[in-house]
Amino acid sequence: MSIDSRLPDFRNLSPSQRLDQVQRLLGLSAEDTALLRDAGALPLEIADGMIENVIGTFELPYALASNFRINGREMLIPLVVEEPSVVAAASFMAKLTRPAGGFQTSSSAPLMRAQVQIIAVSDPCNARLSLLRNKDEIIALANSKDQLLNTLGGGCRDIEVHTFIDSPRGPMLVAHLIVDVRDAMGANTVNTMAEAVAPLMEQLTGGKVRLRILSNLADLRLARAQLRIAPEHLDTAEYQGAEVIEGVIDAYTFAAIDPYRAATHNKGIMNGIDPLVVATGNDWRAVEAGAHAYACRNGHYGSLTTWEKDSQGHLVGTLEMPMPLGLVGGATKTHPLAQLSLRILGVKSAQELGEIAVAVGLAQNLGALRALATEGIQRGHMALHARNIALSAGARGDELDWLVKRMVETRDVRADRAQALLREKRGQ
Repeated sequence: MSIDSRLPDFRNLSPSQRLDQVQRLLGLSAEDTALLRDAGALPLEIADGMIENVIGTFELPYALASNFRINGREMLIPLVVEEPSVVAAASFMAKLTRPAGGFQTSSSAPLMRAQVQIIAVSDPCNARLSLLRNKDEIIALANSKDQLLNTLGGGCRDIEVHTFIDSPRGPMLVAHLIVDVRDAMGANTVNTMAEAVAPLMEQLTGGKVRLRILSNLADLRLARAQLRIAPEHLDTAEYQGAEVIEGVIDAYTFAAIDPYRAATHNKGIMNGIDPLVVATGNDWRAVEAGAHAYACRNGHYGSLTTWEKDSQGHLVGTLEMPMPLGLVGGATKTHPLAQLSLRILGVKSAQELGEIAVAVGLAQNLGALRALATEGIQRGHMALHARNIALSAGARGDELDWLVKRMVETRDVRADRAQALLREKRGQ
């Protein structure tokens, strides 16, 4: 189905009007729209089966980022997030990429690692080669534990053996099972395989197996996104596009060399990625862990993105990072809104979902760098922050827009100021 992801004047509609428009645009069923229109989309009995000690459910705003064109396909991106400016910034940056075709993405195979820790090995170098010599037997044993994955084209593909001669606990081997998990996130699959091969590894090495667990540093399961923007599309009332590009690259360089800046820079990338991960019922903690570990893979914590100028002076941005997402298993199959998010995206594989995620992360990073390189981050945040302040002060309906406008005009966005203005208006 072909759609127009631009959604003109969408922000000026009421939530109900927005939902009506999206229903027509995407052809959503009445059941789908009911999930979004009515609170409590996750039934308590389902929530009770998902985690322990459930006493209720907790909701966050569910929004759609617009203007995304990814590999030539128009897309609306469902995001679940509480932070103001995330959806607006991602949507606006996606709009700026459209003249050059939007985002281009790619990804590697969905390979995950399971680690098997082997201690009490007197001859670690020899033991390592013993494991590698019997690689085929180990792989066959691992694959015997998931016949369905084998029929889907996945399974254990290889092993690696890492040797730690001088650990504080003596010589240690860590064997990695390299597993193609297809459209699963893969944690349960690789953990089961690791446990299955542990006795054989003990027999082959003469050591003792301790941990058998996946690694969240999914450095073989990478997703990549690229964008390109001509200078004229970055012009503002106060800045020329060429100047904006220089500012973006300077800001990126700061993050590349300084870990204190890089932490905030990469947090901004995850501002775009995490809301999509949450909206699709995936494990955002796993994605976060892998992202930050990957950011220091070269011994220095730095930027996940890169920003450069091409030979024509256009700004080009790239993002490559681990993206262990799934379409099957966990909340992606049990949470009704997670299933709806996947239908809105129209994704066919976990790899495609990962590519969309990094495109949103790249857009979000550009939004932050562009603001920092021009008027500063607070100007763009002010109006959105003012809405939260106005809501917390008790403003509702027409009061909300009036109060936000008054605070932004005077550049005085404070809770006590909002309460005073609201009392004044109601007194009139």
